[in-house]
Amino acid sequence: MPASSDMNSRVINQFAGFFSVYCLIAAAVAAVYTGEDPVTVMKDWGRIMTTPGPLVTDYIRIGSLPAALINTGACGAAMHHFMTHIPGESHGNTLAGFFLVVAHCFYGLNFLNMWPCFAAPFFYMWVRKIDFKQNLHVCMFATSFAPFISELLFRYTLGPYYQLGRVRVTSQGLLLMILFTMMLSFVVPAILPGARAWHKGYNLYNGGLAFGLFGFLVYNFMYKTMDALPPTVPRLNNALYESVGRSYQGFATVFFLVLFLSCIMVGLHLNGGHARGYHRLLTDTGYQSNFASKYGMPLCLVNLGIYGLIFLLYVTLIIWFTPGAGFTGPTIGVVIASLTFTAMGQHPRNIWPILMGYMVFYWVCTVIFVLSDRGMAWSLSTQGYINGAAFATGLCPICGRYGKRAGLAAGMMCAALCTGTSALHGGLVLYNGGFTDGITAMLLLPILEHYLPAARDRMDYIVLNPRDSIAMIDSSKPKGRRELPDED
Repeated sequence: MPASSDMNSRVINQFAGFFSVYCLIAAAVAAVYTGEDPVTVMKDWGRIMTTPGPLVTDYIRIGSLPAALINTGACGAAMHHFMTHIPGESHGNTLAGFFLVVAHCFYGLNFLNMWPCFAAPFFYMWVRKIDFKQNLHVCMFATSFAPFISELLFRYTLGPYYQLGRVRVTSQGLLLMILFTMMLSFVVPAILPGARAWHKGYNLYNGGLAFGLFGFLVYNFMYKTMDALPPTVPRLNNALYESVGRSYQGFATVFFLVLFLSCIMVGLHLNGGHARGYHRLLTDTGYQSNFASKYGMPLCLVNLGIYGLIFLLYVTLIIWFTPGAGFTGPTIGVVIASLTFTAMGQHPRNIWPILMGYMVFYWVCTVIFVLSDRGMAWSLSTQGYINGAAFATGLCPICGRYGKRAGLAAGMMCAALCTGTSALHGGLVLYNGGFTDGITAMLLLPILEHYLPAARDRMDYIVLNPRDSIAMIDSSKPKGRRELPDED
């Protein structure tokens, strides 16, 4: 029998607390590992918080490995505080929001720039008398716009006079940041439901499409219309980071192995010492599916651990066998981000064809480059393609409902798009992978529905009824308060 919603909520909250503490402990270990003293580490964290962070800003390079882990642990602990102190139950979307916050703490999101974005939807919910806890994940998702906050505070109004390492906040920048935050308060809750209609629920990173398009609008006005200098990724010479080849592969591998194996063991323990029921989870399409409510969080922890090990193996293999980035800050971050919907639709069986699509795309491109007598310009371990693969797994419902070949096609299309979409919003929207997924779904779905309508109809009996789906979150909310519709 699936676990109760109360038990699921406790497990989600406890996992968030455990992960936050785990990152802080790992930060202390990393400080010993890198030989940095506490004062230097705190200065590094301060530099992370006062540096603009468009995609893909490596916080290990800007700061250090222990500073990036402190940033992650501190942001995670803050989210855990809200998860446990706001009345109500946490659910699968809450866990997804938590994962996206902590994942981007390695590149682009920090303990300073997240707060305006996080607070913005609270104002909307207060005005509209909407339940806070049931929609806490909307506040977490809104942190996708954190790079805009850093840009407005530290660079936008300075133009060519901005200097990395010298913090200057102008009154105009502060005013623009406040206005941008007020705009987010009412825009974010409004655009999330509409984006689902565009991709019909086949992109789990629904916020990525909505935020990417809105970011495209704001970026073009701020920089193109206003003829301002475009944002650039900050570069900082980090001798310690360069000495390890910009890759803490050994440290990251141990970090993730301990995390994923712990999740599997705890999940099995909470499930009665066995994995009974996990096979049913693996046969789920992942389309509009809430694994936490259907199968219980203990099995979701098992799924998280196994899924994480598989994606870690994928990243390790492509780093070994293709030239490119190693375990940089963004790489560590996207391994965490790949886990986002392991309680809401992702499992090993419906994501491996998508990862295989990335590999097939790479092989096809390699052949084309060889036949045209040109050198290969990228590889699977180029940073953009590592990041793209992690988020492309959000298209797993396509694979679940239309089959492995459709999943393969989705992976190939995502690979073709993933390095170009960030230019549309200047890298100022962190959920660029979800943006790419949304565009892929809008392009691929009409083709699938035209040529494979029977595949969709055949799977209809598996889809949850609306009252059980993530579009309608069952909650024991206070009288007179309601939740945002279809917001994830």
